[in-house]
Amino acid sequence: MRRRSVLKISVAALSGTVLTACGSSPADEPGTDASGPRTVTVGVIPIVDVAPIYLGKEQGFFSSRGIDLNLVTAQGGSAIVPGVLSGEFEFGFSNITSLMIAQTKKVPVKVVANGAASTGAAGKDFSGVVVRKGSQITTAAALAGRKVAVNTLKNIGDTTVRESVRKDGGDPSGIQFVEIAFPDMPAALENGQVDAAWLVEPQLSTAKAAGATVVASNFTDTAPNLTIAAYFTGAKLIGEDPALVGRFTEAVNESLSYADAHPDEVRAVLSSYTKISEEVRAALILPTWPVEINRASLETLAGLGETDGIFGDARPDLSKLLP
Repeated sequence: MRRRSVLKISVAALSGTVLTACGSSPADEPGTDASGPRTVTVGVIPIVDVAPIYLGKEQGFFSSRGIDLNLVTAQGGSAIVPGVLSGEFEFGFSNITSLMIAQTKKVPVKVVANGAASTGAAGKDFSGVVVRKGSQITTAAALAGRKVAVNTLKNIGDTTVRESVRKDGGDPSGIQFVEIAFPDMPAALENGQVDAAWLVEPQLSTAKAAGATVVASNFTDTAPNLTIAAYFTGAKLIGEDPALVGRFTEAVNESLSYADAHPDEVRAVLSSYTKISEEVRAALILPTWPVEINRASLETLAGLGETDGIFGDARPDLSKLLP
């Protein structure tokens, strides 16, 4: 059996240069700053995936490292990436395919910490392709030639849905993807605007409660324990303040581990930044939050994206994107 490759984020690699070069003055020690705690703004999306960073702020994992964390919500990575590059955000959260696309366009972004990962369990993942109650579509292969809703065209949804169809013996080339925001997908599915929809939590649980059926676990079909998203920054900040980047990475890693070990607290913190009802919070399937980035899964995702034309004529260089 081939051993799954993973990549551990090295905080020392990010912060060691500054700590060695600048001596031992108090302002250069991790968790301190000459003028007190450093305000750090992070662009996030109001979804389940980012619960660990909210928990980490509550638990003091950032303040103990001299970071006054300011979390600002945005609609998606398309708004967060330019925000990081302009300096509006020091760090951002995005799905990994969006970051791969940015890298192929020579955008100077770099992953600094894991974000979220698939559970790796078919039928028990926080992502799935669903059909409405009574649909004649009962398998992933039967999605061939159908209208399927995704939140963004030519991104991680397209790639992973196509792979589910391929693995089930179908031909994904004729799928017509329709761009619809996740919150609007259950209604679009119900009224027949689309034949199927790729949903993530909490909309996945909402749709299932209304009778929708999961016909594909697209993340699980793509790669075991697929890394879905990551926290990132720009090359400029890494060059100017690697010690801050190192402290932020440490705090995120502690937050990820804490969230994985405290699912009840994850469900509780969701109420602080989402409108998910208590009933849905109790039922939804959570992602996993490993500290390690599953590089092998990202190599697979990059290859599939290249095959499907997600990246144009390029292929992502993960050595430049990942730590």
